[in-house]
Amino acid sequence: MKIVILSRNPKLYSTSRLVEAGKNRNHEIIVVDHTKCDIIIEKKKPAIRYKHELLTGVDAVIPRIGASVTFYGTAVVRQFEMMKVFTAVESQALMRSRDKLRSLQVLSRAGLGLPKTVFTNYSKNVDDVIDSVGGTPLVIKLLEGTQGLGVVLAENKNAATSVLEAFNGLKARVIAQEFIKEAKGADIRVFVVDGTVVGAMKRQGKEGEFRSNLHRGGSAEIIKLTIDEENAALKAARVMGLGVAGVDLLQSARGPLILEVNSSPGLEGIESATGIDIAGKIIHYIERHVDVD
Repeated sequence: MKIVILSRNPKLYSTSRLVEAGKNRNHEIIVVDHTKCDIIIEKKKPAIRYKHELLTGVDAVIPRIGASVTFYGTAVVRQFEMMKVFTAVESQALMRSRDKLRSLQVLSRAGLGLPKTVFTNYSKNVDDVIDSVGGTPLVIKLLEGTQGLGVVLAENKNAATSVLEAFNGLKARVIAQEFIKEAKGADIRVFVVDGTVVGAMKRQGKEGEFRSNLHRGGSAEIIKLTIDEENAALKAARVMGLGVAGVDLLQSARGPLILEVNSSPGLEGIESATGIDIAGKIIHYIERHVDVD
């Protein structure tokens, strides 16, 4: 099978592990920088050119699209779909997952638990925003933030007011979100592949840091999910339409609360914490869905 991994850097851990896992299964693996692809649109003859050559004979695509190039990366994935190539993450689901506000609306409609969240169009009445999520402390997030960047914990009303007014003044779109105290600076990353939980880890923020992202110095350990946590993660991936997903959730007094559903979750943290060959699980997922004569 010929599998294309859409990634801007073949040396990244996640990319190199997918290459390794694919080659171990005797597949031809090609890493393609999606930002350097040309999309050729022609009646009934969609094509993609990369490094002066057309990409042909591709059986499957694994998108590893960074948030900063979502628009063009998704266009490349969509072009592969038009070429009847199987993709591990569909273009529509990728776009949906990158829109944090839309994601929360989709998850809410599905009846999943979420921290109370408020979004406004640069409202000057920040007191209502603060009160709507239950007061302070509260979390303020940039809608375009990733890996814990653009996330602020406002511990009192003065701080919350200052941060919200500053972001509004900069015309930066943010959401205000309830702070879940009982989570104690930890969250759970659940890795879902093809409707099955293949790994889960608990991430703990370093001392004095409420963000648990490993990129921010947090630590991770393997965790056994409760039935409610597993069901919530599976449902979140399903309603988002993602065949491969990293579901982040908080443990709260009212059950698991979904924070975010990631369409290009990193493999390093989850593989290191669990010892599970997650890259291999993704290759197996493709094998199950692609018929090669």
